[in-house]
Amino acid sequence: MAVETHPDSWTVAQAKARLSEVIEKARREPQAITRHGKSAVVVVDAELWERVQRRQHRGSFADFLLTSPLRGSGLEVDRLKDGVREIDL
Repeated sequence: MAVETHPDSWTVAQAKARLSEVIEKARREPQAITRHGKSAVVVVDAELWERVQRRQHRGSFADFLLTSPLRGSGLEVDRLKDGVREIDL
């Protein structure tokens, strides 16, 4: 799968020759590096990477529900059986 060439895309040779520029631009927005015309890696700002990693370690909403202390507690929630309510906007 070939990658379209755009201003935020570098070949490996370009990235090697202009690494400082790649890093500076990556601090503003992700920079793609291609190898043999295919996407290889993306260079991103370290702060952005840390935020993404923290978000991943928190888990999903499903993970939260599965690890909830209320799981298996016998708590029952009654649902409305009337369907969707109509509201005026």
